[in-house]
Amino acid sequence: MKLTLWTYEGPPHVGAMRVATCMTGLHYVLHAPQGDTYADLLFTMIERRNHRPPVTYTTFQARDLGGDTANLFKDAARDAYARFKPQAMIVGASCTAELIQDDPGGLAEALELPIPVIPLELPSYQRKENFGADETFFQIVKALAKPMPRTEAITCNILGATALGFRHRDDVTEVTRLLGLMGISVNVAAPMGSCPADIARMGQAHFNVLLYPETGETAARHLERACGQPYTKVVPIGVGATRDFLHEVSALTGLSAKVDESALRAPWWSASVDSTYLTGKRVFVFGDATHVMAAARIAATEIGFEVVGMGCFNREYARPMRAAAKAYGVEALITDDYLEVEAEIARLQPELILGTQMERHIGKRLGIPCAVISSPVHVQDFPARYSPQMGFEGANVIFDTWIHPLVMGLEEHLLTMFREDFEFHDEAGPSHHGAKAMARTEEEVAEPSEAVAAEDTGGHAIPVVTPSGEIVWMPDAERELKKIPFFVRGKAKRNTEKYAADRGVVQITVDTLYEAKAHYAR
Repeated sequence: MKLTLWTYEGPPHVGAMRVATCMTGLHYVLHAPQGDTYADLLFTMIERRNHRPPVTYTTFQARDLGGDTANLFKDAARDAYARFKPQAMIVGASCTAELIQDDPGGLAEALELPIPVIPLELPSYQRKENFGADETFFQIVKALAKPMPRTEAITCNILGATALGFRHRDDVTEVTRLLGLMGISVNVAAPMGSCPADIARMGQAHFNVLLYPETGETAARHLERACGQPYTKVVPIGVGATRDFLHEVSALTGLSAKVDESALRAPWWSASVDSTYLTGKRVFVFGDATHVMAAARIAATEIGFEVVGMGCFNREYARPMRAAAKAYGVEALITDDYLEVEAEIARLQPELILGTQMERHIGKRLGIPCAVISSPVHVQDFPARYSPQMGFEGANVIFDTWIHPLVMGLEEHLLTMFREDFEFHDEAGPSHHGAKAMARTEEEVAEPSEAVAAEDTGGHAIPVVTPSGEIVWMPDAERELKKIPFFVRGKAKRNTEKYAADRGVVQITVDTLYEAKAHYAR
């Protein structure tokens, strides 16, 4: 048993809620104890949705366990249908309710409701959230979608976008626009934005576009078998992948892959002279497999970063992740333990982290800039503005998002450099207001005489920083350390302490600092 503060994925019934919440006309009856309703907050507080998930909980309590919890579920399902009148219903149990071994699917079937009721079998103690979303979407498609004649014009379905997904809302819009440039209309985008009636007409599309394999691949494979619809394998994140995606769609449809790229600015921005400082930056990439593999390709081939480490938390994609990592000469880290991820980042000392909300916290602790590229995310990663990750506009957004933490580091460095300047102080006022600056009134501080200083300190400088263990920083060395640019100061500090520890040095002086610098520069 392992206790943890953070987790990359919730239990599978949260994945089912992600599907139900992003659809309309669908209701989820969840056999769950009082307390499991916490999941509502994920959608209303983090994603900032204006309505709570369409979920009815049985909310049984401890005193109910000795009674008839099955009837509690039947009453809840019956009441949910009477109140919400959904087009279809999904039923299942949370991880806690799974232990009491009621059968939500069988109980709901006995009610003989006049709508499709789709039972979910989600093994709460073996699988996790993304599996729950993928399996739920698959079961809905399997129950409702049937083969039917194709539309006259070429159309496709877009699969995989769910609630709580990283920029899924805007990705669907951007890919729809991209397909429109090729003359292709979207038949159904699902599960996000669809209803059960839409799912029932998915079979009339000519092919499927799979945006997120983690939450849509099982449904895509089913539609390929049941309805004869091929699906795309390339996820259009980044300039190169978007062009590959267009060529893949062209091969499926016979339409031209040439589209208007005039709004694409990322390639020129990353190649301009102002971006030369980005070349060779060492990056560590971690998140879900789809976003990590796409981000590594962008980092290495489109911006000029060096990928020094990469990995994913979803073990189902360990094999493709290992193959992708091998192409960059690194070994993939496959783990859902954020402490392992933190240890690997501390060991590699990258200059930029591309990760999830977890890695953003890790970056803050280690003093390393971080840009979020994948779920799990926090409230600030659901912006009000249009901010896709896919398509050509997504490439522009990614460039801005990744570069921002590094540029902020440079600005911080400038503030540090000029903080002692006589023109910069609280009373000076903004310089752009013109000729109002007042010089700082410097207070004269009397330097203690050598005799007094020697008397106060016993002839030795007093260390003011005790970072850890026996190693201490002397005051002059600490002042010299503060002259190092902000965005590399943490690394310089760690390198110096390691250099001192390896040589048994317990007091870091200015000489130690520059000896360490010379050592690591070789």
